[in-house]
Amino acid sequence: MQFDGKKAVISWGIYDWANSAYATTVMAGFFPIFFKQFWSAGVDPTTSTARLGVANSLAGILMACFAPILGAIADKGTAKKKFLMFFAYMGVVMTSALYLVSMGNWLLAVMLYVFSSMGFTGANIFYDALLPGVAAEEKLDFVSSLGYSLGYLGGGLLFALNVWMALRPTAFGFANAESAVNFAFLTVGLWWALFSIPLFLFVKEPPSAKAKPGTNLVKAGFLQLRDTFQEFRHLKSTFLFLAAYWLYIDGVDTIIRMAVDYGLSIGFDSNDLIKALLITQFVGFPAAIVFGVLGSKIGARRGIFFGIAVYFLISIWAAFMQDKREFYLLAIMIGLVQGGIQALSRSFYARIIPADKSGEFFGFYDMLGKFATFFGPLLMGGTGIIIRVLGYSSDFASRLSITSIALLFLAGGVLFYFVDEEQAKQEARYLTEIKKGNTSS
Repeated sequence: MQFDGKKAVISWGIYDWANSAYATTVMAGFFPIFFKQFWSAGVDPTTSTARLGVANSLAGILMACFAPILGAIADKGTAKKKFLMFFAYMGVVMTSALYLVSMGNWLLAVMLYVFSSMGFTGANIFYDALLPGVAAEEKLDFVSSLGYSLGYLGGGLLFALNVWMALRPTAFGFANAESAVNFAFLTVGLWWALFSIPLFLFVKEPPSAKAKPGTNLVKAGFLQLRDTFQEFRHLKSTFLFLAAYWLYIDGVDTIIRMAVDYGLSIGFDSNDLIKALLITQFVGFPAAIVFGVLGSKIGARRGIFFGIAVYFLISIWAAFMQDKREFYLLAIMIGLVQGGIQALSRSFYARIIPADKSGEFFGFYDMLGKFATFFGPLLMGGTGIIIRVLGYSSDFASRLSITSIALLFLAGGVLFYFVDEEQAKQEARYLTEIKKGNTSS
């Protein structure tokens, strides 16, 4: 396989710079605030939280339905860049359209958010699938970390600009903060579209010896998906890891998507919450690399356990926060472990799957990561509604809802404890030998 060199590596990494603007400004930052204060103006905070939770869960469910076959098609075909472009620019258009949604029109805002989220996550399937063609095996960790780092930095820079516009709207020619925030959604679409171009121009998709045209490609994707499920019968330890990963990464994604909404629900000022998100972003830029080094020193397994433990404490502590300085401290803690737990989970998984099936198995891994946007937001929103129905205050319901996420970290940590890395490697080697035996016969 020929690799394209530094230009391709940088162009591939810049896409993370491009789409992370959506993750910061829209998903974690302004959308939860605008949804609660503008598009759901006058609605009970618990109800608006539940609506946002359902929106995030709906986007997760829809992508979970499509991601397995899309991942399998990506592994079989040579249309990764075309699929990536379709989903990326679907996300661009839907995100930009949020600029046009009027006050109180929460349903249209939800619909656009769901489709923009599907564009974001769908494009990432094919973005990840391009990585093996960009970097040689010994460079995969570096290039992957480069993408994470550029994502934190690029997303943080645009978010900082948008926060500045919201705090000083008249300096930028806006009548008020609401107009500035509304315009911020359009800047995300433009940023995402512009910085996606280098990937489409300079990253070449390697040809596949097993490429299938048209409907044959779809058929091949379904057949590969069937084979993947069958092979998991021989990979019990890998399957156990995926179950653990689904639980704890669901908790991570829920905190990313719902943290600002939660802060608003318990009475924190939106400006303080935005500042906390900026702290997370710029702490996460160097921390992702440092956490990776830590993992190489103490092992990915211990590093993942450390990240799970920190997140468990965060989800408990968050219920008792009273001061904005506590929220800032939690933002620092999240920034220290957020990128690290994602990176180490990916590297741990890479070591326990069959070496000759990495594309196929990472497609499944990526699908599971997308499905992880479903249960946590629904759990959080549903817990809040149940507590309110029982007659407790909105503040108490919101605080208890965040602690429900601790269950995901606890359950994920328990399952991960029983994952035997060496046994998983043996199972992977055994499966490879079976395949070779079948081929020779």
